[in-house]
Amino acid sequence: MSFVVMTDTSANLQPEQIARNDLQVIPFSFYIDGKAHNIFQDQQFNADAFYAAIRRGLKVTTSQISPLQYVDFFEPVLKQGKDILFVCMSSGISGSCNSARIAADMLKEDYPARRIEVIDTLGASLGEGIIALYAARLQRQAYSLSYAVEELRNHVKRMFQVFTVDDLMHLRRGGRLSNLSAVVGTVLQIKPILKGNEEGKIVAFSKVRGRKKSIETLAEEYDRLVVHPEKQIVGIAQAGCREEADRLAGLIRRNRPPQEILTVEYEPVTGSHVGPGALALFFEGEENVRLYG
Repeated sequence: MSFVVMTDTSANLQPEQIARNDLQVIPFSFYIDGKAHNIFQDQQFNADAFYAAIRRGLKVTTSQISPLQYVDFFEPVLKQGKDILFVCMSSGISGSCNSARIAADMLKEDYPARRIEVIDTLGASLGEGIIALYAARLQRQAYSLSYAVEELRNHVKRMFQVFTVDDLMHLRRGGRLSNLSAVVGTVLQIKPILKGNEEGKIVAFSKVRGRKKSIETLAEEYDRLVVHPEKQIVGIAQAGCREEADRLAGLIRRNRPPQEILTVEYEPVTGSHVGPGALALFFEGEENVRLYG
């Protein structure tokens, strides 16, 4: 039985990638001055202007997708007699994944012969998007839904997400930083190194001095923890710091070049939480790599 791969805009995939991989994507919304926007409405999203405006004080808020919105998203596919593999944003930083699960349970009564499998990626941005791309590949190769679910959950266990930010204020304000005792601010140019832990929560696990050293530390974590880079897609996401993303990509290629480096600008919903200057790296290591760092 065929299945459809679905995800959300937090996966940070570009329109051409979405089309090429036949993905269906539910948009997350963000709000400026009380007006709702989403990335599909704003196809000409200007990341540099967006993050520059946040630096100047623009306030951006977000909201969680409700179970009923997911019902509306899922149901047309079920009506076509197809199953669903939904790749979602980390339950450790958003309730949206739980909303998707509630929607799946609500739909079971009307579609008892259909399956909706929700994959909690324990990640965001390309920590989610790369998993969605793997899901699309498995679907194209005609693997069963059960096999795809098992494979993707194994990929989730191996996905390491490490990043640095210019200012922890954005993560603190949105409640995204789990270990507040690790907050270091920007005094003396001390920069935090953060990761997604085994519960999909954001934690600070190291501190370095200076932006240059923080970027080098991301590359060092990659060199230390990556497994079989020649077989995988490595992701880089940046929020208004394209030149530094390019520098990180160069460091990644230096010692253990991957099969592909996918670099994206943080989409506005996740980007508003990590803030301007956020630079993140996504790659696979050993099965319990989320415990390391």
